[in-house]
Amino acid sequence: MLPPIVDTTWLRDHRHEVVVADVRWRLQGPSGRDEYEREHIADAVFVDLDTQLADIGDARDGRHPLPSPEAFAQAMGSLGIGNADQVVAYDDAGGLFAARLVWMLRAIGHHAALLDGGLAAWDGPLEAGAGHPRAVTTFVPTPWPLDRLATIEQAGSGEAVLIDARARARHRGDLEPVDPRPGHIPGAINVPCEEHLAGGALLPDDTLRAQFAAVGITSADGVIASCGSGVNACHTLLVMEQVGLGRGRLFPGSYSAWSNRPELPVETG
Repeated sequence: MLPPIVDTTWLRDHRHEVVVADVRWRLQGPSGRDEYEREHIADAVFVDLDTQLADIGDARDGRHPLPSPEAFAQAMGSLGIGNADQVVAYDDAGGLFAARLVWMLRAIGHHAALLDGGLAAWDGPLEAGAGHPRAVTTFVPTPWPLDRLATIEQAGSGEAVLIDARARARHRGDLEPVDPRPGHIPGAINVPCEEHLAGGALLPDDTLRAQFAAVGITSADGVIASCGSGVNACHTLLVMEQVGLGRGRLFPGSYSAWSNRPELPVETG
């Protein structure tokens, strides 16, 4: 299997062996699709996070719950991504959004990696426009593995190390621009995913390991990653795997699911 994260040298050397996926996303402002059509890595396919990597429904399930295996398989096949394809995904936010696609593919045994540095690091050919659609192909649905996921009960049980990958101000409850209640899941340890980056690229492995060690995490065993809606937490999980800590679990609903359940407690500070 590919490593969780590859650099631009690797992608240049293997460009014709992989499908490149553009997973740019915006909470506000120009859409990822608009940015893709303005400029993207040549021959990259655009993946819509909201419609192809999530199943928007009941707010109590969070803002970006995982789609059904069948819906995800249909989305991949419609993009021309088949069972045998290797995928390298990028965005323009240090991989914080593209990590969602990479984690989903890797979780069900497919070859996928995140491009370190994203679009800004790529020095190969770019193009504009709607892209060049790949032929629709078959992607066989595979159930989401239970050992890679955590339920809302497990996330709040206090029996596992729960990471909150959101920015520090949101974790403290100083502000909350999206979800109904400010704060965090009780007991969650704040390890902001943005602090793994400098200039959109990952910090050195030793520095990343030290960031986790500073909050008592030296192994991903027993670790659950959460964020706002289960997207940025995928980046945290890929980083932990990349630096040799192993594979943790994702709480897909994350704080958006938790905060939409008024019967559940919230901590601030």
